[in-house]
Amino acid sequence: MSLVPVSVLLKTAEVEGYAVGAFNCNNLEIVQAIVAAAEAENAPVIMQASQGAIKYAGVDYIAAMARVAARGARVPVALHLDHGTSFDQVMRCMVAGFSSVMIDGSHLPLEQNIALTRQVVAAARPVGVSVEAELGRIGGVEDDIVVTGREAFFTDPDEARYFVEQTGVDSLAVAVGTAHGRYKGEPRLDFERLTRIKELVHIPLVLHGASGVPDEAIREAIRRGVRKVNIDTNIREAFVGAVRRKLDENPQEIDPRKILGPAREAAIEVIREKMRVFGCSGKARG
Repeated sequence: MSLVPVSVLLKTAEVEGYAVGAFNCNNLEIVQAIVAAAEAENAPVIMQASQGAIKYAGVDYIAAMARVAARGARVPVALHLDHGTSFDQVMRCMVAGFSSVMIDGSHLPLEQNIALTRQVVAAARPVGVSVEAELGRIGGVEDDIVVTGREAFFTDPDEARYFVEQTGVDSLAVAVGTAHGRYKGEPRLDFERLTRIKELVHIPLVLHGASGVPDEAIREAIRRGVRKVNIDTNIREAFVGAVRRKLDENPQEIDPRKILGPAREAAIEVIREKMRVFGCSGKARG
């Protein structure tokens, strides 16, 4: 089937009270792992590409791989730009065939973030591409995007309501205590803040930096309105860990298929586990 907008997947998730997993892809094997896991779990899935992935593989290669994967898939697949940094980059991804984009203006003053997001929504909506935005800054490192503890701040619920009203965005990434990359200790999410945001903002909420967040905390965030959960670091850990084990077992191995095949299988298992936590297993709609 064709790639579908993220907003279509989240609309059903909102009604039924689960979250759709959004998994970062960096190469062919991870693209294959994402779709294989989704089919095994009969789950809708979001494949997303970050700044680093686009620089590494190229936007056209990523879009082509995703289209091929979606065409042969038995479950709905979306291709999403993760943390788009400019209007021009968002447009390039839309032209390449992405079905959903994120414009991240969270580093800008509120009104500038609103203006940039409105510009993206105005361009995306007529062609059926959904738009995610971010308000508040999520700490940590996401490829080329770095937010220190000093710079990071939580999303203000009243600002969130105003932002959504002014932009008409389809989904909103909120900062409630998660961070990109590996955690130093256990993250503590501000659930009361999340609840207040959901009371004021009647669109799906997005949780970034979910790798390393305890399963029960993720489930609680979903109960309080999160409908899209982003996972990247856990996939990298499983993938690279499997590569290391294979090379430790046989340092003379030179066949990349024998090295990357087990890594792909390790990624599949991690993604399947996350889908079960998110509640999206068995929720695919053909």
